[in-house]
Amino acid sequence: MLQRKSNILLVVLDTLRRDRLSLYGHTRETSPELDRFAADATVFERAVAPAQWTVPAHGSLFTGLYPGGHGLTQANGQLSGLYPTLAEILRAGGYHTVAFCNNPLVGVLDNGLQRGFDRFFNYASAVPQRPGDARRGWLSREFRRRFRPFVQRVGNQFAHHDTLFRIMLHPLLTRWWTGFINFKGHTANSVTDLIDYWTAYRAGGQDAPLFAFLNLMGAHLPYHPPQEALDRVAPHLRRERHAWRFVSRFNADAAAWASPDDPPLEDWQRRALHDFYDAEIAEQDAQLGRLLRWLESSGALDDTVVFILADHGEGHGEHGMFGHGFVVNQELVHVPLIARGPDWFPGGAHVVDAVSTRRVFHTALHLAGLRPPIDAADPNAAVETLSLVHVAGGAADAEGGLAFSEAVPPLTFLNVLEHRNPASIERLGLRLTRRAVYRGAHKLTLVGDRVEALYDVESDPAESSDLAAALPEVRDSLLQQVRAFAASFAGRQDVVSAGARISPAVEDHLRALGYID
Repeated sequence: MLQRKSNILLVVLDTLRRDRLSLYGHTRETSPELDRFAADATVFERAVAPAQWTVPAHGSLFTGLYPGGHGLTQANGQLSGLYPTLAEILRAGGYHTVAFCNNPLVGVLDNGLQRGFDRFFNYASAVPQRPGDARRGWLSREFRRRFRPFVQRVGNQFAHHDTLFRIMLHPLLTRWWTGFINFKGHTANSVTDLIDYWTAYRAGGQDAPLFAFLNLMGAHLPYHPPQEALDRVAPHLRRERHAWRFVSRFNADAAAWASPDDPPLEDWQRRALHDFYDAEIAEQDAQLGRLLRWLESSGALDDTVVFILADHGEGHGEHGMFGHGFVVNQELVHVPLIARGPDWFPGGAHVVDAVSTRRVFHTALHLAGLRPPIDAADPNAAVETLSLVHVAGGAADAEGGLAFSEAVPPLTFLNVLEHRNPASIERLGLRLTRRAVYRGAHKLTLVGDRVEALYDVESDPAESSDLAAALPEVRDSLLQQVRAFAASFAGRQDVVSAGARISPAVEDHLRALGYID
């Protein structure tokens, strides 16, 4: 029997901007439950998402690799079998692994992000999969068993066919499919199911520790917050019917969700989006609070390490872009991250070094006493070195405060822009990969090989003042860093096409380590 290890809970608040949380100084009280929970946790002030959108960002969380390393940068891609996922390693190391996922890009697409989970419950589907499905009547169970694979195949077709994807973004169809397929899942149901599942698991006297992954989609478009949440954060909206009409139109224009701000929104329109977005965050926070309070009241928190973060943020027209498709500005890649756990993360601590959220992978394995079944010389094998436990305790950061982000253009949205606004593609360089490097207070961004800007994000978090010409030594030093970073992935296209199955070499290594029979 394994010696009991800490449970691990990974909560990803999808599409959640750091600067819209009261935890990080937003003037509105959008996250009172998270604020309360974080008071006894370690708060990371400069957490950097390795990618600007869901699929590559989750690929990094689950493998510990930057997108250039794991290769999952497109909706129709598959996660390489060369590196096992966090869930696979934890399961092989004795954990029971379970997911409660509200994002269809993670839970529906055949991209390998579901690998390693003993149970994977998916709420974003025309036929959601919940723990209680087994208690349904025979006819309902049989319908779901037969229809669910069909729905998943259809969903994957849209990721592989640009024309189908573009057609479904038409405003007349967007309202239909966002509701029919439960595009944002069901936050309340997934939180309730996780609490019930965990309660039953503990009551069953299970010896294996639990790894639970929860993805919540409340902050993602379209915005339909309940009236109570709107009244709480933006009561003036009751008198502004024009704002409601505008947001309703924007909700239906899915092609605008990841497009240039062309023509730019008026100030009142941008305020309306912020109001509805903040209300969605506040409603999601209330649901998350039920889970956090249960962890505390039930005693589950006594032997559980909790990570709460965003995979990426969202643009509302800042820097000329909406959504999270093409850029690496602060509103997309500067994300919230808190960690709480017994003996590991000091309550009230604040880490000011820039850290990549991909290191949650290394931290979880460090706490579990496991390491990836890869060559010990591979940098990704150094889980203890890359663990965030050390910087949380005040030690010097092994990466020296360096963190990177990569925005490989999503081809599906490039195809949409080819029909919607083709001139913007070349004008804004949207075919080119964008990268950012953080060190100390400075951040350098590149478009392809060209320096885009240098910012002091400590004094200028809105990235309004380019310092590249004024600070050439800082610019050139960071440019050297990011070019070396990009060059480290050269010649690794084999990673992209390796398929979603674990490679035979990795499987042999897992067996040699005793992880599998």
